[in-house]
Amino acid sequence: MSSYYITTPIYYVNDVPHIGHAYTTIAADVLARYHRLRGEDVFFLTGTDEHGQKVQQAAAKRGVAPQQHVDELVIRFEQLWKRLDISNDDFVRTTQRRHTAVVQEILRRLQAQGELYRHSYEGWYCLPDERFWANDEVSDGKCPECGRPVERLSEQNYFFKMSRYRERLIRHIDTHPDFIRPEARRNEVLGFLAQPLGDLCISRPRARLPWGVPFPFDDAFVTYVWVDALVNYISIPGYGTDEARFARWWPANVHLVGKDILTTHAVYWSTLLMALGLDLPSTIYAHGWWTVNGEKMSKSRGNVVDPGAMVDEFGVDPFRYFVLREVPFGHDGDFSRDAFIGRYNSDLANDLGNLVSRTLTMIERYCESRVPQPGPEDDFEELVAATAREVDNSLRDFQFHRALQEIWIIVNRANRYIETSAPWTLAKNPSARPHLDAVLYTLAETLRHIARLISPFMPQSARAIFESLGLADVPNGGPAAWGVLKAGHPIHKAPPLFPRTVTPHPVRIVMDIPEPTVAVSPTPQLAPIGIEDFAKIDLRVGKIVAAERVPKSSKLLKLQVDLGTETRQVLAGIGTKYDPEALIGRLVAVVANLKPAKLMGLESQGMILAAGDKEVASLIGFVEPVQPGMKIK
Repeated sequence: MSSYYITTPIYYVNDVPHIGHAYTTIAADVLARYHRLRGEDVFFLTGTDEHGQKVQQAAAKRGVAPQQHVDELVIRFEQLWKRLDISNDDFVRTTQRRHTAVVQEILRRLQAQGELYRHSYEGWYCLPDERFWANDEVSDGKCPECGRPVERLSEQNYFFKMSRYRERLIRHIDTHPDFIRPEARRNEVLGFLAQPLGDLCISRPRARLPWGVPFPFDDAFVTYVWVDALVNYISIPGYGTDEARFARWWPANVHLVGKDILTTHAVYWSTLLMALGLDLPSTIYAHGWWTVNGEKMSKSRGNVVDPGAMVDEFGVDPFRYFVLREVPFGHDGDFSRDAFIGRYNSDLANDLGNLVSRTLTMIERYCESRVPQPGPEDDFEELVAATAREVDNSLRDFQFHRALQEIWIIVNRANRYIETSAPWTLAKNPSARPHLDAVLYTLAETLRHIARLISPFMPQSARAIFESLGLADVPNGGPAAWGVLKAGHPIHKAPPLFPRTVTPHPVRIVMDIPEPTVAVSPTPQLAPIGIEDFAKIDLRVGKIVAAERVPKSSKLLKLQVDLGTETRQVLAGIGTKYDPEALIGRLVAVVANLKPAKLMGLESQGMILAAGDKEVASLIGFVEPVQPGMKIK
């Protein structure tokens, strides 16, 4: 039996679980369930990251010991995964001895191999990220990663000789195209590695931070929290403790991560594995972020989507379906209540729910609640077999939305089949009985296949359909054959899968956003200009055809903008608002006759117009379709 090992990142225990955590974990759960469905031996690992300075400070603020603090907080994640029907095989906590002992053993091995050295270090330290930054990486006293203030620290620490693995890692990425996905993220990592790679500070002085895994050979230090956290991927499968088990599961097939922690996984983790003489995981897949009604989620805005609240209102499976159907995996997605309700009403209540209800009702009414005799199935057998192949291809490519689209082709085809075959009319004609039976058998068997295909995405709905068809839970192992249902087998009509069609609330969104506490100062009015001054500005419609981040800048994006007759390079300080891939194909307003300027060594040949003052609120766009190069007046 082939094996499949998949992980999520381990989530920071201080966090309140939100849609971002749920998104990664649901995606991993779908892959784990799908590979079990194929008959593979699966190990699915998730857990929590429980060490570090922020945990220590939060515990001190509460007046409790750090261990008590994390013991109380971890329950939030454990309970939410149960509510979301997550089928993880293990749950790691970095405070568990089974993990910390392996962290210490790895440090001993690295030290014995000459991979570590002690050195004085002075640099900028970001407390929220628990990370040092060099002078040239910090601008305006802000962390280049999260934008929060940094502080100057000087201290002795242990360093891992990460720099010696730079060329080897570049070669691995070049020769293993599936190692970092999607491709845009792979290019980001290669761009990062195009710059000199320093060594990695992997310790913190115990005098400053006692809450961590102690260094086994120097009691004055604890392990850098990221190194501690990354080791979970090998500590739990048995590295250093159960070599046979470890050989069974390593290397991991997939590490699923958010794009914000790609560097730590693709660079820090990969070079540590190289130093330990271990194979790298087959794939590190970095997905996008969720916004809410076009805005970044934040506690201060009060717009963090609570998965538990969504489950309370709509159920588990609709939430699981929405987050994977709404956007291509790897891209950023926007959550809105209206979009969720639209999917619920259209795809779930009207399409799938209606198909299940009508089919079971007609078998109950016309066949005494028993599976009728099969007959010609109007190519449904070929359709479900072809769909199963497409679902397999889509999930191998991590395209959950495409897999669901393929399944819904069968759902919609079956609904049309009911309309065109009109079983209610056939039931009135005794001579049409064989045709009626064939139609209803085809629908029942199609429902069984639909349930099997949706089972990784919506396990509760799949189980409900199987139970209604009088079958046990969805079986694992191999492709599903046509004709498993036997004539005369009793069915059991159940309550509707999606019992109510939800109507949108006219005003409310997911969560209320509080009013700003600081009044916005009016923008000072500039001196009036004449029409002849305005006429000097050549404003054109531009279409963004390529976009990427500028290395060492959190704000600058390098855009290639089609102006109809030419494509220009434009640098725009919109990187904190927009991700590069989200801008491809977007129509924007461009100042086309602006004198070229150099920013961070790159030439900018125009300006993109946006609303906002110190921070970009929105790009200027167009409601009607317009052509690149068209004049704006």
